Amino acid sequence: MKPKIGKVESYIHEKLEREKLHFVLLDPDDVDPETAGKIAEMSEEIGVDAIMIGGSTGAEGEVLDGVVRAIKESSSLPTILFPGSHGGISKYADAIFFMSLLNSTNPFFITGAQALGAFQVKRYGIEPIPMAYLIVEPGETVGWVGDAKPIPRHKPKIAAAYALAGQYLGMRLVYLEAGSGAPQPVPPEMIAVVKKVIDVPLIVGGGIRTGEQARAAVKAGADIIVTGTAIEKAGSMDKAEEKLEELNRGIKG
Repeated sequence: MKPKIGKVESYIHEKLEREKLHFVLLDPDDVDPETAGKIAEMSEEIGVDAIMIGGSTGAEGEVLDGVVRAIKESSSLPTILFPGSHGGISKYADAIFFMSLLNSTNPFFITGAQALGAFQVKRYGIEPIPMAYLIVEPGETVGWVGDAKPIPRHKPKIAAAYALAGQYLGMRLVYLEAGSGAPQPVPPEMIAVVKKVIDVPLIVGGGIRTGEQARAAVKAGADIIVTGTAIEKAGSMDKAEEKLEELNRGIKG
């Protein structure tokens, strides 16, 4: 029996036929429910396409649930879990990036955490979206926590080989991650080489702080841009709104 593509994944594909997408990532370790709700509401008004919730240090339980619920109450955007491990699952979310950190040196992050979380995803009825997750230098916290062997920035072919392997393993999205708060985003040259070899949507995140950087990633071939730290660290809601608008303009052109 062929696995059915769920509502959120269909929404992603339908929107991608018309435009590039912008996902905002909120880490429950860094934002309280009230702030998360305000950012989600603002994101929807500006034209963001989905809210991702998660972080590499593994916000879970009530903290995670509180943030997801606040986002759901404040906006109608899809909520997609972006778990640091098998604890990062909330029954209130619409979907989960069911991802494997392909360039980890630790099997736990390739298939172990996934096995531990699978039954919970099924029990809660959360839509799983299979994704190949690749850490690019510097990798930041997520690279360290996930025991990754980060892909060197000047070796785009290594990234392309992993990305294609992910596609051939049945993953329906590929995510190139420089790490939250990375000093530099994933190089455009790497994005272009990866995009050339895969047939599934390409997500790029980490270190994208300006509209210009977002535009460069999209021009190179990224289908979906993930931003987060730049918005969370803006300092005030007005500044966060300005930053969101700038990034969104860069992506949507």
